[in-house]
Amino acid sequence: MTEQEIIDKTNKVFEESFEIEKDKLLPGAHIFTDLGLDSLDIVDLVVALQKSFGVKIRNEEKVRNIRTLQDIYDFISAIKNEEGATK
Repeated sequence: MTEQEIIDKTNKVFEESFEIEKDKLLPGAHIFTDLGLDSLDIVDLVVALQKSFGVKIRNEEKVRNIRTLQDIYDFISAIKNEEGATK
């Protein structure tokens, strides 16, 4: 999966699950202050990302450090790379 595919798929999750307009989905956008998500939305976000990418996201330190869309892109990319390395 390419980086652009990860970006497109992640942005689609935000558009469909949280009705956030495409033009607000910038890599540096803070998911709480810029995109308006709250702590309860994060649970929905994790579920939507798991479903969209077919990955398991565990409650780990890296998840707690996610603040921006770029952090999410990087996190998903790392999971997909780890998956590819184990296959």
